[in-house]
Amino acid sequence: MESSLASALGDEARETLLDWFIDGLHRTVVSRGYRMSLAVAGHATEAHGGGVVLYPVDPLAPRSYRRRSQAIFVVGLAAVETAPEDILRTAYPLLVRSLSNIFILLARTGQETPGPAAYFITLEQGYYAVPHPGEDQAFFTAVADRLAPLATSRLIIDNIFDPDLPAELWDGDPHTESITRAGQRLAALDLLPAPFPVQDLLSPEDYRHVLHLFGIGGLSYGNISARKDGQRFWMTASGVDKSHLHTVGQEMLLVKGYDPQRGAILLSVPPHRPPRRVSVDAIEHVMIYREHPGVGAILHIHAWMEGICSTQVNYPCGTVELAQEVAELVRQAEDPTRAVVGLKNHGLTITGLDLDEIFARIGGRILRQVPMS
Repeated sequence: MESSLASALGDEARETLLDWFIDGLHRTVVSRGYRMSLAVAGHATEAHGGGVVLYPVDPLAPRSYRRRSQAIFVVGLAAVETAPEDILRTAYPLLVRSLSNIFILLARTGQETPGPAAYFITLEQGYYAVPHPGEDQAFFTAVADRLAPLATSRLIIDNIFDPDLPAELWDGDPHTESITRAGQRLAALDLLPAPFPVQDLLSPEDYRHVLHLFGIGGLSYGNISARKDGQRFWMTASGVDKSHLHTVGQEMLLVKGYDPQRGAILLSVPPHRPPRRVSVDAIEHVMIYREHPGVGAILHIHAWMEGICSTQVNYPCGTVELAQEVAELVRQAEDPTRAVVGLKNHGLTITGLDLDEIFARIGGRILRQVPMS
């Protein structure tokens, strides 16, 4: 990575390009009334209750941004003169090392283009480009349109653990066994890979920070849930290898509700095990299970299927807005108990009567590459 970046652009030219981009983007976003601040030397005046921080990163020596609130979304920024041959392999480590929610690599795509393209790198393994259309303000407006969901969304990833799980469930039940089998099936289909060994890219302190903020863990993507009864459901934890799901309270947790006042997911856990956090998508599953009693299981994978309805906005994982969009598409499905919903630039949420029924229905239809737009 370092050799390709180092040869792409000298320090002075890179800073000039990045300064131009930051100035134009900041003016455009603030003019819309959104909260946005600029990090200087890794620090920014963070708005109370949320907002977006633009964080310039040295691509040869990226430093972590340590936000003070989970409600803050960090947009990492770097510039090179020429787009690398492998955008994802070059820029994904910058996203992880900077602890950004999303990363924008600014790069020229060729002599024939009037300006640079903005490559958006996502935590979900994909990226997409916003090209320069020939007019600077139109370019900044297009980039700002992509960032608007960050500035307006509400993150729901707090967990409240109650050590009240009945003893007969400490070792699981048939529903957790079905989740274990589903994780093994996803591994056999090669649908769980992380693009990089995240833990090898970070210091131990920063790795713990990633687990706390994003819950990805660098081991496998996606999540699995199965209804226990009523509105309770079992769900996979964040940052665990889903090909080896066995321990209740650590790899699989019982979600018993949602507290809107505290903006937190409520979980029943064994009193004798330190619990892990539940998947960041738990709020989405809460909404679906509450509205559709016939849904017995939900599978979320970072893959795609042809001919499906999709969300129109790339809201971040764990936000109320993403959960509401997905829940609305499930509601509109011909049969909400057997819905397949696409998440823009992200993946699929699939409902079913149970996990075995979901796998039987989608067999042979999965495309591993999520289309980016």
